[in-house]
Amino acid sequence: METAAIINGKQVADTLVDTIATRVAQLDAEGKRLPGLAVVMVGSNPASDVYVRNKTRRCQQAGIVGQEFRLDEATTESDLLGLVDRLNADPSVDGILVQLPLPSHLNEQRVLNRIAVAKDVDGFHPNNVGKLSLGDATALVPCTPQGCVTLAQSVLGEDLSGKHVVIVGRSNIVGKPAAQLFLAQHCSVTVVHSRSSNGAELARQADILVVAVGRAEMVGPEWVKPGAVVIDVGINRIEGDGKAKLVGDVAFAPVAKVAAAITPVPGGVGPMTIAYLLENTMKAYEMNQHQCD
Repeated sequence: METAAIINGKQVADTLVDTIATRVAQLDAEGKRLPGLAVVMVGSNPASDVYVRNKTRRCQQAGIVGQEFRLDEATTESDLLGLVDRLNADPSVDGILVQLPLPSHLNEQRVLNRIAVAKDVDGFHPNNVGKLSLGDATALVPCTPQGCVTLAQSVLGEDLSGKHVVIVGRSNIVGKPAAQLFLAQHCSVTVVHSRSSNGAELARQADILVVAVGRAEMVGPEWVKPGAVVIDVGINRIEGDGKAKLVGDVAFAPVAKVAAAITPVPGGVGPMTIAYLLENTMKAYEMNQHQCD
């Protein structure tokens, strides 16, 4: 039996970052201010440390001016909001990202809502969520779902019209915005969640199956229509053979025997998330410059 083609997220992300780097180099050649991204991290979380390092490295590759603000675990909400306010007012900062999760004593939604809509490169502010729903081109769109759309297009072509997309998971970060983005591509969209009584049956109808539930290898081959494109957003650390390894929300090996194409974990969706963070920073920069002109 043939196995699925592996969707190389790193390769697709590299192409996008190279394009951004070309745009930034042109700005530099014209003597213009370069785009700026501020990343704020509170406390120490091993996974977040890795993400922040990768974001900083990608900023350097693209020529974007990256700043890191690492705050103590015990930082008060008032102090964190004060930093966000200062970054909102800083004309050299086009994008602000507050790394999640935050320590439990901080109200994540209050902090995210404090970020200026025009600098919300994560796309989590309610105004950007509303713009996405309305199809407003000025919306800053959540990076991971946008990456999922692009990876599906890398296999099926730019035009996804008429494809049936099933999204497993309804989070505000991935599931819900992914549904909006695939609807904007003229797909039919079904969302499967913990209260769905026939999740596997619905998933088997998908031409494109997007899985974002945070449960290691939950989706097996019985969830997948032969020939489907499977986008695995999950990243879970499990113990096996005396050592830890990373796996997705999809049981990769058995599903690869059914699907036409599948993203690996790691190396699939993850690189796309960071690439679109930079793309959003460029978009925020360009909208900011347009307002200043």
